[in-house]
Amino acid sequence: MLTPPPDLARLALEDIPDAMIITNAAGTILFANLRAGSLFGCDRAELIGCNVDSLMPEPFRERHAAHREEYLRRPHVRPMGQGLELAGLRRDGAEIALEVSLSPIEGPDGLLVAAAIRDASGRKRIERELIAARTAAEQARESAQRASQAKNRFLATASHDLRQPLQTLALLNGTLRRVVADADVAQILTQQEQAIGAMSRLINALLDISKLESGAVKPDPVDFPVAVIFEELRREFAGIAADKHLKLEIAESTVRAHSDPSLIEQVLRNLVSNAIKYTCRGKVALNCMLMPGSLLRLEVLDTGIGIPASQLSCIYDEFYQVGVATNRARDGYGLGLSIVKRIVELLGLRLEVRSQPGEGSSFSLLLPAATGREAPPRPAAVPDAAAATGARRVQRVLLVEDDAWVRDATRMLLSVEGYRVMAVATLEEALEVAAAGVDILVTDYHLSDGLTGTQVITALRETLGRSLKAVLVTADTSRVIRDLPRDPDLCVASKPLRAEEMLTLLTTLSAGT
Repeated sequence: MLTPPPDLARLALEDIPDAMIITNAAGTILFANLRAGSLFGCDRAELIGCNVDSLMPEPFRERHAAHREEYLRRPHVRPMGQGLELAGLRRDGAEIALEVSLSPIEGPDGLLVAAAIRDASGRKRIERELIAARTAAEQARESAQRASQAKNRFLATASHDLRQPLQTLALLNGTLRRVVADADVAQILTQQEQAIGAMSRLINALLDISKLESGAVKPDPVDFPVAVIFEELRREFAGIAADKHLKLEIAESTVRAHSDPSLIEQVLRNLVSNAIKYTCRGKVALNCMLMPGSLLRLEVLDTGIGIPASQLSCIYDEFYQVGVATNRARDGYGLGLSIVKRIVELLGLRLEVRSQPGEGSSFSLLLPAATGREAPPRPAAVPDAAAATGARRVQRVLLVEDDAWVRDATRMLLSVEGYRVMAVATLEEALEVAAAGVDILVTDYHLSDGLTGTQVITALRETLGRSLKAVLVTADTSRVIRDLPRDPDLCVASKPLRAEEMLTLLTTLSAGT
């Protein structure tokens, strides 16, 4: 005989927020509240006397009989949300996800089981959406990583492959200027050299912007002496300023800053270059001042044309130049300040600008003073041509370059200058010809099959048993090159390298050999 619960208990069960059914040990439903009927899509009276298995999809029924027997052997309270994934079957045939809590009840005719049932379809849907969102996010992250890696590979390849033909042109131009006597041809070659220089500057600027946008540039903040950068800029721009009859004033400095020295130098180089470009008379100055709060102010000021207030917001845009219409001849490409802005943002620094038309401009970079971590010493850079004057020329040059065009162009230039050149493409060939004697090595950095110029230098020095003087020529601008250890017998030069720079390097390194 079916025994319903007492009236008081029945009233309580009607008002609980979840569907409730009570079954006997055989699984027969003795009681179902209104919410149970609503959940399963029928009148609750239709549930009374049915076996609880009928409320389950077919795949769950066979397993449920075994679960029910196990539960009756060891009855206990099972809270909502624990146990197996469950599903219910509505009278219209629709399946719904369920959460069920079980409680054993001692009835007059034996053990009863009270089941509180909750529709979990909404929660399951949210879980599926969250899983789908996480999967999509992971896929997007992996896609972004692949895109970043592809972009970095492209930039590395572009940096090398775009500079290689320019390197060939620069060296061939230098060779021709040394063998051509006709004045008209010499003038053509001079104009060609200027065009090659303009192409090189544009490619360098575009690659710099691409690297900054792609995230390929990773700052490495260290303590460094400001004077080292100032001296480098003095060496680089003194001749350019003198050609325009400008006074270049670079202050003496004993302070140390904390940031990425290579990126700070790039910012100041662009600022000084811009200042010289837009100054027709007077001076360009580079100063360093210690500010309150352990800050340094690196300032580039000029007496140039100045910038109208209405144009200050535009000066960091790509290809924008103050006072230059888009259809007029351009001195440069308006990319320097765009690069400056990106680097300043990358380093988290502040750049201030003050300017008056006709009076000049001032760009001030604020950065922290030194904190303790020292910058590694720099490898030797390309020396001044004047510093090489009078040095004894190297007679035997071993050239290692896997690009046939660059190799032949370099060989022709050096041969015209009277050097004995042994030009090879591989380390094996270099080791073979070096046995005949070599005074100086010129090698590309990225060679075939993953070989690097630094490995070539090391192998030849070990074979010869001495510190062979070497020039490492590279289109790579990554931190690997910037962080090469200090080596007094090594000069590092960036492509495209002009003929005069190449010859100056050889002359300088040969001094004292």
